[in-house]
Amino acid sequence: MSRAQEGRKPTKMVPVPSHSIIPERDIDKSPILECSHLGIDFGGLRAVDDFNLTIGRTEIAGLIGPNGAGKTTVFNLLTKVYQPTRGTILLDGKDTSGKTTVQINRMGIARTFQNIRLFSNLSVEDNVKIGLHNQERYSAIEGVLRLPSYWKRERSAHERALELLSIFDMQDLANHKAGSLPYGAQRRLEIVRALATNPSLLLLDEPAAGMNPSETAELMDNIVKIRDTFQIAVMLIEHDMKLVMGICEGICVLNFGQIIAKGTPAEIQANPAVIEAYLGKRKEG
Repeated sequence: MSRAQEGRKPTKMVPVPSHSIIPERDIDKSPILECSHLGIDFGGLRAVDDFNLTIGRTEIAGLIGPNGAGKTTVFNLLTKVYQPTRGTILLDGKDTSGKTTVQINRMGIARTFQNIRLFSNLSVEDNVKIGLHNQERYSAIEGVLRLPSYWKRERSAHERALELLSIFDMQDLANHKAGSLPYGAQRRLEIVRALATNPSLLLLDEPAAGMNPSETAELMDNIVKIRDTFQIAVMLIEHDMKLVMGICEGICVLNFGQIIAKGTPAEIQANPAVIEAYLGKRKEG
C-alpha cells in the first residue's frame, strides 16, 4: 500500500452550482477550472460533446474511460492544442477563449504527455530550466553581454531547478543527460519540468505508464506531496485504477466523448454505466 493511502480518509466532496462536486476544503475558494458545455468536432465526428466539469483549487481529479473515449482530446482542449468548437473554459475565473498554448501555460496550466517529450540531449537541469524560462526573463542585451543581472537570474534558476528536482530526489542527476535516465526517471523529470512553469493546475496524461508497481506507489505519494506542497490542483488521465481510486477525490468518466458518470471513487466503482463501459454489456439468457 502506498504511503498516500495509509491512514487516508476519503475526502468529503460537496456539490457546487455547476452540478459538480469539489472537496469540502475548497468550497470557500473559487474553482480553478470550470468547463461548460465544452465540445469539439472533427469533420462530422463529435469527438467531445457537452463536457461539463468543475475542479476545486486543491483537488486531485481523475479523468478516466476506455481507449478512444476522448480523454486526451479534453486535455488538448484545455491547453489549446485544439480550439473548442463550442463551450467555454474558465481558468481561475478567466475565459480562455482564443488563447494560445503558450498563453494558457502562462495563465497557469501545465501538462505532461502520454509519450515523453523531453530534450534528450540536454541535461536534467537544463530541461527544468526550460520550464523556468516562463518566469525567469532577461533581455537579449543582458544575455549577450553577460551582465550581472543575467548571472543573478542564472543562479536563481539553478537553485530553483535543484529545489524542484529534490521533490523526486533527483537533484544528484542534474548534470546527467535526460535521455540517459531510466524510463521512470524520465517520467518524473517531465513532471518536474511542468512544475517549473508554476502552474495552478497540473495535467498528467498517463503518468504511471510503463512504471512498475513500486514506481507507481512512489508516484502516488509524490502526486499527493505536489498537491500539498504547492497547493495546486492536479488532474490526471490514467488506466491504472489502483492509482486513480487511491488518490483521486473526484472522478469523471468519459465514453465516446461524453461524460457518463461523475463522483467519488466509491460512487464510480459502483456505477453500472461505468462497469458496462469498461467490461461491456452482459448478454442475457
